[in-house]
Amino acid sequence: PAVDIISAIEFDKTGDHLATGDRGGRVVLFERTDTNDHGVPRRDLERMEYPIGRHPEFRYKTEFQSHEPEFDYLKSLEIEEKINKIRWCQTANGALFLLSTNDKTIKFWKVQEKKVKKISDMNLDPSKAVGNGSIASSSTPKHCLANGGSPDRSYNYLGNDFSFPPGGLPSLRLPVVVVLYTVIY
Repeated sequence: PAVDIISAIEFDKTGDHLATGDRGGRVVLFERTDTNDHGVPRRDLERMEYPIGRHPEFRYKTEFQSHEPEFDYLKSLEIEEKINKIRWCQTANGALFLLSTNDKTIKFWKVQEKKVKKISDMNLDPSKAVGNGSIASSSTPKHCLANGGSPDRSYNYLGNDFSFPPGGLPSLRLPVVVVLYTVIY
């Protein structure tokens, strides 16, 4: 369809990222995958000789809807969502910044990756869990004194449902945080 026709294209100053805008108001970002030249100044890269058959390779990174069709009531004019121009801005803290514009509005975008993490590798026996998954027993001692003590001196507030690992306390492990996936927003 006509909305899929590219109307703007721009490389960032390193050449590692490419942004395209289309007539439907979408911006699509690509990331270069074929280079190991990170850290080499651009001037030196331009002087290097590459075989004629070598072309840069890019992979899809993300896309987003930048502009929607609008109606300018003061001028009685429809404003297309078509992206006219894209400009990269200076990066900071691992985030990419870019400007996109249609006939009326300039928008500033920040694109960065966020790792979604999960706590895993707990070494507690799930079969011993109580009720809603907690390990401690919700039962209270039967004979309690006014100050919270117990006349029989048994302070086992964890109850009998809790079991220590076979090696005792030294074999307890801290939970491990693992990355489930990366979100680009």
